[in-house]
Amino acid sequence: MRYIALLLFVSVFTSAFSQNIKLDVTNIAKRYNAVGLAYVVVKDGKIIHSDAVGYKDLEKQTPLNVADNLFRIASISKSFTATAWMQLVEAGKASLDDDFGSLIGFPVRNPLFPNKVITLRMLLSHTSSISDKNGYFNLDAINPIKNPEWKKGYNDYEPGTQYEYCNLNFNMAGAALEQAVGIRFDNYIKKQILMPLRLNGGYCVDSLDNTMFAKIYEYDSKKEEFEAQPAAYAPRSEEVQNYTLGYTTPVFSPTGGLKISAEDLARYMMMHMNYGEYNGVRLISKTSANIMQTPVNKDAGYGLALRENKTFIKGKKVVGHTGSAYGLYSAMFFEPQEQFGVVVITNGCKQVFEDDEPVLLEEVANYLYGHLIAPK
Repeated sequence: MRYIALLLFVSVFTSAFSQNIKLDVTNIAKRYNAVGLAYVVVKDGKIIHSDAVGYKDLEKQTPLNVADNLFRIASISKSFTATAWMQLVEAGKASLDDDFGSLIGFPVRNPLFPNKVITLRMLLSHTSSISDKNGYFNLDAINPIKNPEWKKGYNDYEPGTQYEYCNLNFNMAGAALEQAVGIRFDNYIKKQILMPLRLNGGYCVDSLDNTMFAKIYEYDSKKEEFEAQPAAYAPRSEEVQNYTLGYTTPVFSPTGGLKISAEDLARYMMMHMNYGEYNGVRLISKTSANIMQTPVNKDAGYGLALRENKTFIKGKKVVGHTGSAYGLYSAMFFEPQEQFGVVVITNGCKQVFEDDEPVLLEEVANYLYGHLIAPK
């Protein structure tokens, strides 16, 4: 009887503690007028807390669910592309120092430095000198065979010497990945990463249950209201029907198009936090994981689709990525030595930025760290 009473006490205490956490997070979210916010805390290889506040659908007042609702996570998607490339590098099918032009099938050279090889490593670390000036939803933007304005797609510094964030880098990397494996990008990521880790998600809208999508909202400051952004989950069905393997890959947006729940993103994060392994499944080697987490450009702190961040959680140097698109803001950061991590995603808010980081997500992450990770 004492044992049962103890279990009941622990259960009631835990439930009350979780409700206090939720109430505090709700109050933070309200200050930023967040539509919805999902959050997950991991420690020592497991999820220790997860919940959501606000709405999946603002018009219908449908509550947001942390486990089932899928978000388009934006630029955190880049790390999935880089992870898939590291698997090929380990298999001896590619090298990070390969000339990227040989991987993509057309010349990739900065016209100001024509003899400097632009490598796969440079694209995955945003040190390629390629820019988004010509756009990034079509590879014609940088293909000299198809675009007479291709030279405008490069910056005026030597490849490998400087960092500039560039979405085109990863849409190109996704297309080259398709050419290397002969499988459509979305299907390959599902087969190589999502399925082994038992995660529900994907890049192709038509392959997912659209009733699970968390609607994304952008705040219109002039109208002082949120507007739904259906383009975030546009199926692109016609483009997929007319798909050219290894070239029209940006249809799936390897640079920012993955849809996944906050909890499943946290499970993927734990794989990187554990240097390539999660729940008995090893996706990449410890060596590959270290390469991804080690800055290529030390000033930027950016490795291969993962970056160091010294401000997101005060007093801690964490590794991960952020994302923003259509009004959504996402963050995934972990500390591999201390074995903790946080995922925070909002599907719309009146956002404020500080040092290029979303303040709402920072504030929630620091609150969660202080209440769930830092205490002994």
